Amino acid sequence: MFKQIITPGFYETDALGHINNTVIPMWFEKTREPLFKYFTPDLDPTKWRLILAGFDVQFLAEIKYGEPVEIHTGLQKVGNASFVVSQRAYQRQQRVAQGNTTLVQYDYQTKRSVPIDDNIRAQLMEHLLSDDE
Repeated sequence: MFKQIITPGFYETDALGHINNTVIPMWFEKTREPLFKYFTPDLDPTKWRLILAGFDVQFLAEIKYGEPVEIHTGLQKVGNASFVVSQRAYQRQQRVAQGNTTLVQYDYQTKRSVPIDDNIRAQLMEHLLSDDE
């Protein structure tokens, strides 16, 4: 599992002074970068090998400006050509948001999914979450 700290910006707040709900999916994408690097080490978009198939986010508590947020990123499942990323956001040791994202290894020229190679699969499997995580 990857753990990364996000420092909420003032510009990410809404009229009520909380972090806007549109920000969490962006934080989750940013903290998926270590996984992206397994497929495209230099993150060069012209060599990109992933496509997002879907995501969901649940908001569990208010997220406040001025206090760090820790994002935990792991894998729920690794399939033939796809994998499901499970992410949790914590502020003050409380889970404040969670979500899952399905990513597919994709060939943009042929417009088809392609199987994840064994080397990348082994790296992904290191981040497979247990049932209690």
